[in-house]
Amino acid sequence: MPHKPNAFLHLFDRLTLVSQIFIGLVAGIALAAFAPAAAAAVGFLGEAFISALKAVAPVLVLVLVAASIANHRHGQQTHIRPILLLYLIGTFSAAVVAVIASSLFPSTLVLATEGAQLVPPGGIAEVLKNLLLSVVDNPVNALLRGNFIGILAWAIALGLAFRHAAEGSKQFLGDLAGAVTSVVRLVIRLAPLGIFGLVAGTLAASGLGVLLDYLHLLTVLIGCMLLVALVVNPAIVYWKIRRNPYPLTLTCLKESGITAFFTRSSAANIPVNLQLSQRLGLHEETYAVSIPLGATINMAGAAITITVLTLAAVNTLDIHVDLGSAILLSVVAAVCACGASGVAGGSLLLIPLACAMFGIPNDIAMQVVGVGFIIGILQDSAETALNSSTDVLFTAAACEAQGDLRQPLV
Repeated sequence: MPHKPNAFLHLFDRLTLVSQIFIGLVAGIALAAFAPAAAAAVGFLGEAFISALKAVAPVLVLVLVAASIANHRHGQQTHIRPILLLYLIGTFSAAVVAVIASSLFPSTLVLATEGAQLVPPGGIAEVLKNLLLSVVDNPVNALLRGNFIGILAWAIALGLAFRHAAEGSKQFLGDLAGAVTSVVRLVIRLAPLGIFGLVAGTLAASGLGVLLDYLHLLTVLIGCMLLVALVVNPAIVYWKIRRNPYPLTLTCLKESGITAFFTRSSAANIPVNLQLSQRLGLHEETYAVSIPLGATINMAGAAITITVLTLAAVNTLDIHVDLGSAILLSVVAAVCACGASGVAGGSLLLIPLACAMFGIPNDIAMQVVGVGFIIGILQDSAETALNSSTDVLFTAAACEAQGDLRQPLV
């Protein structure tokens, strides 16, 4: 009898990480359904898991990017430019899908007052200004606040400087990156326990009943995200690699999207994506830069959220939208999405900026933000899953298109 628990743990350990996460998900749902008080009590496990991911991600990005650039061999391609192009195409395409879906299935809102104390940016110029200020942020402050644009800028600068350093210094930087990566692997191994705590705690605290009032809006939002994830993105990948894109697409959704769905943070999912990129055989010199960069600017899900909620407010106020305004909204949503924060709910504060295009007052726009927070339990999770999984998808597609892989892709 004493050996049975050990046998169970051994069997559990032999399962893939995704299978373990699924077990944690089911266990969390069951605990919330049958023992809400206990589910609320274990919610701290999820909070601890997200905190651990957020703690290791900034250090990992700084060290890994710097080491990759410092040890970069002359003549080796990194394919950052084509990856950036895919990011931009994907984000703009998502905004267009959201405009079309909102026109075919218009949503309306019962506007409330939640979120009125939040302060949105004043315009696109302010979004771009904030991005520039993030680039030149103090490196210590950037690490403390999880400012990945600033971290990436400093990592690139240090990496370029270390390229002229002694070989021993470069080797030390590489060894440091390996050590930090080992710590990250340990944190990711705790994902099943973290997901269990996240699901149990969230369902115990909020439940899903509050979402029924916004079922139509959620259907449009999540429908757009599924369409982009399963149709638009595979079409973009097929254009790039000229083969069946679905094995790669589904792998990225399964191994990156699931954890991102529950962490609800592109920044927190960076370690997961880096590990997946390594398993896919992508070159470290490429994914070490493209993954943290994608967590900041590759925001198809954010573009959908901004567009759908803005047009829901427009429909509620009976404002006419012509073709030119719809196209302009797609551009604005794509630009705003690139400025969205890599944390949970980061896209919602950019909704007032898009609403301003149609003359919607800020106090009403902030009520729309409040609606966004109400439905965030599903909206933000689906948004992050789309955003984060696409980072790996487009990085892998660009690498395969250039024939620059360590092993064949799935």
